[in-house]
Amino acid sequence: MLQFSDLKSKAANCNKKFISLWGRLDHSQCKERLEEIEHDLSKPGAWDKPDELTPVLREKSILEEKVASYEALSSTKSDVEEWLILAAEDQDQEILETLSEILTKLSNLIEQTELATLLSNPEDKSTAILEIHPGAGGVEAQDWAEMLLRMYMRWCEKRNWQASYLDLQPGDEAGIKSVTIQVKGLYAYGFMKGEAGIHRLIRISPYDASGRRHTSFASVDVYPEISHDIEIEVKDDDIRLDVFRASGPGGQHVNKTNSAVRITHLPTNIVVQCQNEKSQLKNKETAMKVLKSRLYEQELKRQEESKKADYSSKDSIAWGSQIKTYTLQPYRLVKDHRCGAEDGNVDAVLDGELDDLVRNYLLHAYGG
Repeated sequence: MLQFSDLKSKAANCNKKFISLWGRLDHSQCKERLEEIEHDLSKPGAWDKPDELTPVLREKSILEEKVASYEALSSTKSDVEEWLILAAEDQDQEILETLSEILTKLSNLIEQTELATLLSNPEDKSTAILEIHPGAGGVEAQDWAEMLLRMYMRWCEKRNWQASYLDLQPGDEAGIKSVTIQVKGLYAYGFMKGEAGIHRLIRISPYDASGRRHTSFASVDVYPEISHDIEIEVKDDDIRLDVFRASGPGGQHVNKTNSAVRITHLPTNIVVQCQNEKSQLKNKETAMKVLKSRLYEQELKRQEESKKADYSSKDSIAWGSQIKTYTLQPYRLVKDHRCGAEDGNVDAVLDGELDDLVRNYLLHAYGG
């Protein structure tokens, strides 16, 4: 049975966090800038050159989501105050249950907004490009890579992010050899960047008839998709372009033309490929965008001297270099080795419930 005194205490705690957080938000500045953009877009001739408006429209979309988020936080805070007054007058269980639900909503909104304040780098707001590659171990590692892919796709669904495949190389027997996906959503890169690194799985292998325990590794890379207002120069002489037939499950689904594209950046030996479109030209455009994003991320890492031990310096997808371990046997636990965060509900994590682990890492890495 809910007690008013407990809910009142929880509300006081939320109020304290709200006051501290609200003072750090740029709510009024966002609203003023949004009104300024909307005013400029309403002027005659503002849409005569739509291509030049892309950065402005992108900024407008980000501001709209931020303002909506701030207003939802403020509105929920007001709802809590109203229901507290009602509950103080009549401590009926239905009223207390409603108050409890709104308090939970407020607490979650405070946590989400707090995370957003940690993602202050310009690229944090960007679309994310995520790659997964299995380590050594054949079908076992390839199956683990596919499990990670499913986990991230489910996470995107839960956060209402739009995830689409840019390239997918299926395994010969099961799993995947590699995959590249594009994730669109507010702060997609900011939230996903902490997933870059080696992920280890410990389980009894379904591919081992003897039922032995196996350890598998897979690497995850995350890059921000560069915006149109960032110039990354890639010289024609610095790339090698290869075209090939897109791979697939076979039969009528296999592409009959050389539409898939692979681009090798010779100075850095970065290789990207795309085969999700039937048009070779579109695949080339997408592959170039991924290449530029990787070059941009490489430059960002080069500038961050304090983070030289980042995932870019990994030697191999193997023991001792993992950022997370997912243990299914002999016990069940997901552990982030960077910040010590743990989650015993492995099934939920593998089903895309990543917010708690991501939040703990971001607070550890960027919370000061």
